[in-house]
Amino acid sequence: MADLWQVTLVSPPYETWTYGLPSHFPPLSPGQRVIIPFGKSHRAGVVVGPAERAPEGVEIKNMIWPLELSPLLDKDFVDMAVNLAARQMVHVGRILEIALPRGLRTAAVTFKVDRHMTERNLPASLRPPDIVRAGEKDRAALVELWLDGRMRVRINAKKEAEERYVSLESDPPWAVRPNAKRQLRLLEHLMENGPQSLYSLRHTLGDWAPEAAAKLEGAGVVRLGELTADHLAEIDGAGRDGAEDPGCEFSLTDEQRTALDEMTETLDGGGGAHLVHGVTGSGKTVLYMEMARRLLERGRSVLFLAPEVALACQLYRNVACRFPHVRTIFYHGYQSPKKREASFRELAGGQDPVLVVGTRSAVFLPLPDLGMVVMDEEHDESFKQEDRLAYHAKEVAWFRTGRSKGLLLLGSATPDVKTFQAASAGRIRVSTLKERVGDARLPEVELVNIAELGKSKQLLSNRVREAVTETVKAGEQVIVMLNRRGYAPLMYCLDCGETVRCPDCEVGMTYHKGRERLVCHYCGRTYSYPLTCRKCGGVNFIPMGEGTEQLEEALAELLPEDAKVLRLDRDATRRQERLEEILGAFGRGEAQVLVGTQMISKGHHFPGVTLVVVADGDLGLNLPDYRSSERTFQLLVQVAGRAGRGEHPGRVLIQTRNPDHPIWKEILGADYQGFFDREVSRRTLFRYPPFSHMALVRISFPADFEGGGAAVTLMGQLLREQGRALGIDVLGPAPAPLSMLRGRKRFNCLLKSDDWGKVRGLYAAMVRANPDPRAVRTGLDLDPLSTL
Repeated sequence: MADLWQVTLVSPPYETWTYGLPSHFPPLSPGQRVIIPFGKSHRAGVVVGPAERAPEGVEIKNMIWPLELSPLLDKDFVDMAVNLAARQMVHVGRILEIALPRGLRTAAVTFKVDRHMTERNLPASLRPPDIVRAGEKDRAALVELWLDGRMRVRINAKKEAEERYVSLESDPPWAVRPNAKRQLRLLEHLMENGPQSLYSLRHTLGDWAPEAAAKLEGAGVVRLGELTADHLAEIDGAGRDGAEDPGCEFSLTDEQRTALDEMTETLDGGGGAHLVHGVTGSGKTVLYMEMARRLLERGRSVLFLAPEVALACQLYRNVACRFPHVRTIFYHGYQSPKKREASFRELAGGQDPVLVVGTRSAVFLPLPDLGMVVMDEEHDESFKQEDRLAYHAKEVAWFRTGRSKGLLLLGSATPDVKTFQAASAGRIRVSTLKERVGDARLPEVELVNIAELGKSKQLLSNRVREAVTETVKAGEQVIVMLNRRGYAPLMYCLDCGETVRCPDCEVGMTYHKGRERLVCHYCGRTYSYPLTCRKCGGVNFIPMGEGTEQLEEALAELLPEDAKVLRLDRDATRRQERLEEILGAFGRGEAQVLVGTQMISKGHHFPGVTLVVVADGDLGLNLPDYRSSERTFQLLVQVAGRAGRGEHPGRVLIQTRNPDHPIWKEILGADYQGFFDREVSRRTLFRYPPFSHMALVRISFPADFEGGGAAVTLMGQLLREQGRALGIDVLGPAPAPLSMLRGRKRFNCLLKSDDWGKVRGLYAAMVRANPDPRAVRTGLDLDPLSTL
């Protein structure tokens, strides 16, 4: 065994250091987790590999102890982390922090010793410092116990207690005293961010958070304990996409058989990416299942990825139904850290083929002999993580299937333009499904010009209101989409003409009528309503604009009293049980109208829906983002696909103030090829991806930092000068469209190049020139999905 090893930290500062081995240390291999000394404390790290020599002038410290008998991570997993770290220009430990569940990253452990089974007088419990202080004889005895399995790792009880999650038990308004400000702050935090661990709450809100959570639990307002949404996978009839998987038994259409043969050819040819471009309801899920069966027969594992938990639940139900005798694992962010850790360990130590269904983070799971990764709704932006560390699950899946010579199956009715360009250029293969399964047909789509509404407070036109009323009277169902939650996006002071803005983000605060709060959707700051104007002290406000909450209210007033309207958005589904209730009630026909944001646009199958209404088709179309047209086309075609999936034909009404925009012709005909051709010509002209490599450099600093402006100027000058020499187009730095968030001023700089290596080199030079890294933060986002 080598004397020196490279170990990367899986917590800040994430760096890789060289460590030595003390006398009497268990066998060590790359991919193994170990405890190492760092400063005055100890940290968890992952062994990358042996070190050839010690760095000059550096004191080599010894490792403390391994955290497992054999490596948790294999060579391919470590290589994936190294590859992604190089691409993102971050430390390998930063990637491992994202990839590993929290319980596998902590060094807050104790070692339990079976004292009655050893002849030596060793304590029953040891902490890492105890092992450091142990003499050679005791360490030799510990090695023997460790190798015999009589010395086990346990997370500290205090640390384990903080892993418990706090989740809402009831919707607002809550039965909490108005002067209980800390309890209200905690509830608002949960409402905006979803369930949180006690550890997270303590570090985000303060040491008072656990005590406040305990009081709220006693009042029945929140719940503490294990967190899981797995019960959602057992929903019966609540929006399962039956058209794409009609029960567990199915027969293939001619189109599907051809596509299946083409996918198998890709796999047999050494693997690679394969696009399934099928209209909504064409049976893509059936293809996923049949291809998974073929992989299982070859003894290979399959990973299914869905963009969000609700869709992952439906997909998991289909997988479990189709393969009842195959080991199946469900993995997503709403599970407790303990459950995610158990799944990770089970997969890391397995050899038999397994089926895994999950959301984005599941792409890091160590499946044995990975034969296929399926990315359903591959165009969805949820597969890209932009906070903490910018990475795309598609990139990770591409690397992993490339290593295993597996199949990366990308499915969508509206593929990402970059994906379809790769297929058009012959770099990846594509199979096309042009027809819906069975007798279902694509719905008719009609534009409704609402320019004449002018300043009217009426959100829905008379044409739409009549159509909704007629559909409900006919005993059929309606979906109405407005991609803006809350009651009103702005609150306007009638006394001074100012709108209420977040002081930390300088954006308008959204009014949530049900909560009687104004909320910043970027940082989570809230104000109770009614309130006084911060500028003039007035109390006369009027809501401006519309959100789903107001739309729900308007539809309830429009329809007969016995008609029920449900709302599906982020606010209505903070409690996972509520998501189940909404989908279940609408799927069973207990409600006639479902109002929601983009959450209702994909994956759901409601045979009773014959009318889909888009309340504001222009929303998002003219954002300062080169992908705004693509995003709008995908969203509206997807939501239109929810209509007419049953026995009755469907229709779609899209309200717009700009009926002459060229995108409407393509949306009306669900003409993806036409949209693609027009979009590609525009992107070619302006050198946007996929016709260039584009990166977004983000620079931010505290609003009160006096040296921030000078730092941006300095780094911007370097980017332009060195970029010119490298042949890189540099645009900016300029204030970001959201110029201030969470109290930090933000600047964006776009880089366009034909060489990723040059982009990374230029960014590295800029980072080195940063005059104050503590105050001035920089970030690199390759292939950004949003430039806001």
